[in-house]
Amino acid sequence: MAFKVFAGIVAAALLLIFISPVVIKLKDIALSVVVLIGVTLMLLDIWHSLRSKDD
Repeated sequence: MAFKVFAGIVAAALLLIFISPVVIKLKDIALSVVVLIGVTLMLLDIWHSLRSKDD
């Protein structure tokens, strides 16, 4: 369980680090909305996988 939490945090941090320079440089509202939706869905998926009883 601890590994899943650590892997989820690392994955979210790496995605934000990878995407944020592009969003900041382009300053496009539509791109920001799409990235926000994508990050929200990723965090929701991580949350659901942490709450599952598979492991």
